[in-house]
This record gives sequence, C-alpha cells and structure tokens, in this order.
Amino acid sequence: MFNVNSIPAGLLLGCLLPGITWGVFGFILHNEAIILNKPGVPYLVAIALNLVVLRCFFKKEQEKTAGGIMMATFAFMLVVFVFIIRIG
Repeated sequence: MFNVNSIPAGLLLGCLLPGITWGVFGFILHNEAIILNKPGVPYLVAIALNLVVLRCFFKKEQEKTAGGIMMATFAFMLVVFVFIIRIG
C-alpha cells in the first residue's frame, strides 16, 4: 500500500475498490454467466473488500486514510440500501 495518510486518499481508495469489484461482476454477469442467484452479493463483496482494506490501514496506524475509506464504505452502503429499497 502507499504511505499517504489523508482523508482524500482514503476516499479515493474507498471508491476505487467497489468500482473495480462492480466492474468485474458486471462483466461476469453481462456475459450471461449465471453464478449468483442473489443480486445483492456483488455489492456485499465490494463492501467486504473495503472493510479488509480498512482494517489494514487501522493496523498501520493511518487513521486519516482509514477514516476516508470508512466514509466511502458507509456512503456506498447507503447507496446500495437505497437501490435495494427502490428495486424491491
């Protein structure tokens, strides 16, 4: 990882991982591969990856970067919750 301890770096990293995960799952599911029968699983995987990275940054005592990742994770969870309520 990198040694930048700032909230904007954490926000960027916190948005990057779910974006990559969402893109990979979108590519897999777009090609008619029926792997998942639950539509919320890709979002939960993206959130879980963010929480793993969050833990790593807290262990490295980079609280500002971890705080940025946490903010991005909670924003992402809120967006997922709104989409699930709207779709369901």
